[in-house]
Amino acid sequence: MSAPGVSATATGKNPSILKTEKVTIRFGGLCAVNELDISVREGEIYGLIGPNGAGKTTIFNLLTGVYEPTSGEIHFKGQRIDGLRPYEIAGRGVSRTFQNIRLFQQMSALENVLVGMHSRLRGGIFASIVGTPRLRREEEGARETARELLAYCGLSGVEEAYARSLPYGDQRRLEVARALATQPKLLLLDEPTAGMNPQETLNFIGFVHKLREERGLTVLLIEHDMRVVMGVSDQVTVLDYGAKIAEGPPNEVQKDPRVVEAYLGTRALASG
Repeated sequence: MSAPGVSATATGKNPSILKTEKVTIRFGGLCAVNELDISVREGEIYGLIGPNGAGKTTIFNLLTGVYEPTSGEIHFKGQRIDGLRPYEIAGRGVSRTFQNIRLFQQMSALENVLVGMHSRLRGGIFASIVGTPRLRREEEGARETARELLAYCGLSGVEEAYARSLPYGDQRRLEVARALATQPKLLLLDEPTAGMNPQETLNFIGFVHKLREERGLTVLLIEHDMRVVMGVSDQVTVLDYGAKIAEGPPNEVQKDPRVVEAYLGTRALASG
């Protein structure tokens, strides 16, 4: 499950698009994330891994404004975004998918993507009530764009299907299509291959590379499957109990004794 050749955009020469500086969050007496420093370069596919409870999804919630750090700073494209609301961060170009699929199950695939486009539409309340020609043109343009995004994500022909009726792998792709509708610069994928069979997983890895190569996206992903994250990522950060224990290229990180211990325990480390 090895990745294609590394893109010129991922050579490490590009500037950082996302940077955290000593980001910490506490819930009562629990320190869920402890002084996290990461730097994701523009055009990278960056993996964030760790055992269950390591704080991975909490970090995504910090990056997207669901949580505010107890201390530390988060910078996106050179500007601080910690303290901003989720819709403000999305408006700046950060979008995400979720570990547990969060589609509008009673809505069609097309309608789910249109929801993602809402923040980019200009029609106001008055135009919506009156139904002005400009608004009608904008809505038709939005529908056409939504159809194109569905096709790009491999979902042609399911525009009118209810989200709940789609196979699991297609629901994952629909989440990505909805995220792309916000026109992101940084896409956060939270365990995107969870529940997929090996072929679906392999196809999705290729799709992530396609997003980077064809759309110029920077991708930060959480994965529970070490083979996936090591096969798709340019750089990897490993967390354990909310703290960074290793960072670097995949082939180096997977050999780090601290990573082996975190995933397999001290007995596996000793037997190695």
